[in-house]
Amino acid sequence: MFESRIGRRPRGSLYPAGARAGRTMTAVLAASCLAPAAVAAPPGVQGSGPIITSLVRRVAVFGSDERMSLPPAYRGLEHAVGLLYETRSRSVCTAFCVGDSVIATAAHCVHRTSAEKPPRLSDFTFRIVGTAPRSATRIAGALSGSAGQHVMSGSMHLSIHPPIDASRDWAFVRLAGPVCKGASLRISRRPAKDLVKLSAANRVYQVAFHRDFSNWRLAYGAPCAVRRSFETADWASISRDFSEAEQLILHTCDTGGASSGSPLLIDGPSGPEVVGINVGTYVQSRVLMQNGEVIRRYKADTVANTGVSTAAFLAKLEAFERAEILATRDKLRKLQELLAERGLYGGPADAIYGPAIRAAIEGFERSEGRPETGLATTALLQRLTVLRAERGNETAVAKSPRVETGSVGTHEPASSRVPEPSR
Repeated sequence: MFESRIGRRPRGSLYPAGARAGRTMTAVLAASCLAPAAVAAPPGVQGSGPIITSLVRRVAVFGSDERMSLPPAYRGLEHAVGLLYETRSRSVCTAFCVGDSVIATAAHCVHRTSAEKPPRLSDFTFRIVGTAPRSATRIAGALSGSAGQHVMSGSMHLSIHPPIDASRDWAFVRLAGPVCKGASLRISRRPAKDLVKLSAANRVYQVAFHRDFSNWRLAYGAPCAVRRSFETADWASISRDFSEAEQLILHTCDTGGASSGSPLLIDGPSGPEVVGINVGTYVQSRVLMQNGEVIRRYKADTVANTGVSTAAFLAKLEAFERAEILATRDKLRKLQELLAERGLYGGPADAIYGPAIRAAIEGFERSEGRPETGLATTALLQRLTVLRAERGNETAVAKSPRVETGSVGTHEPASSRVPEPSR
């Protein structure tokens, strides 16, 4: 299960019905974004008092804790990796720069999961730790109620039941200002399967924030093992638990609360390159069932931490960076109306970007053989407007009056006959 608050232990999913008692294995994914417990918010983040939840604890540390302060060679990452903070619930995730005003993080950090109520995107801010508190920046469109148009994600309603949507747990967020100018991280094109060999050479590492590490200073975690199979779970069972498992990164970088959305990295020719986004912890547990009900739970086994490969989202990021997003609510409302005319959108013309309008856009893109982005763009609005005009012209032609011609007759005056010519 994805968890938005530390201290709640995942409970499992997909319990089969049955008449006899027996043991069954369940798989869950615990996310590592954080609502801290009765502690001060991260430096520079404004709050209205202490936060009361369960005790903070580590999410997944494998063996000895290998996390350490950022080595001098990687200090430049302090300008590229920051905190994504949601003021209402006080949730905290890691996010990193991928463009002058674009950051990447885990989708559940901004949308939560299908079992949770999504937060208001206008309540999010991003900040590079170490900069002035006033530098915390909102999502673009937050003040005009159009922040949703500036977030692109693999899913807006991530599944917490197998097949788990970890490979869709990525998101890009366009900020209101160029916070990341000159600090963007390069995105690697390496497939997930290559990371197994790279990790064997101790080349894979993680940089993230953790609530239990060094008072909100970036932590460096290495070496990170990346594998396909583990003692408690082989690849066959893993593939059944996750959708699009080929895009999955199962790793042993040590993680703590707030590390969701952090980059998994390798050193490339020009410096650090992102190979994936850390999203949660893969846990398998045994339960005893009788008549379809769980009557006893056994201790859960933490298999590995989980990330999504850049191969799952690289093309989407390129489309997001090129897109000219609709700037006003009036234009988004017009887009909703045009999609409704084509039978693709059945929701209200409320100028709110949500799952229904995203699905409608993807449906239109699919019908035209275009890459599916779900983005509400100026180009899309123009295309639909042209199609409406063309359809209007066809209707006008179909209903225009026709001029029919017949045989040519003669005309005789009613008053008299025309005299025949004299001979």
